Amino acid sequence: QVQVVESGGGLVQPGGSLRLSCVASNSDPRICSVSWYRQAPGKERELVASMSNTGTPNYDASVQGRFAISRDRTRNTAFLTMNNLQPEDTAAYYCQIYCWRIGTFWGQGTQVTVSS
Repeated sequence: QVQVVESGGGLVQPGGSLRLSCVASNSDPRICSVSWYRQAPGKERELVASMSNTGTPNYDASVQGRFAISRDRTRNTAFLTMNNLQPEDTAAYYCQIYCWRIGTFWGQGTQVTVSS
């Protein structure tokens, strides 16, 4: 069973930066991909960024050029570095781990609030 824990959320002013972390215990990065989703109040959960087990990143157009997804395979940790944050980025951010032939696992989420 893979356990997923996010951290790093908080309150930041517009234009600021945050780095979210996602620790996926008992996961094998060779067969697991990682994705970051976010959900704002009253809206559906949406995919923000993902990275395949081979390290290929993909981004939603709304965050392209501002957000960067990365992985530290030695520590089973993924990161989402968010720059130039805007109020519309305010949401709960969730890490999802998908492991081939094992399943999909979610963290509990971490809140990001962008406000002056």
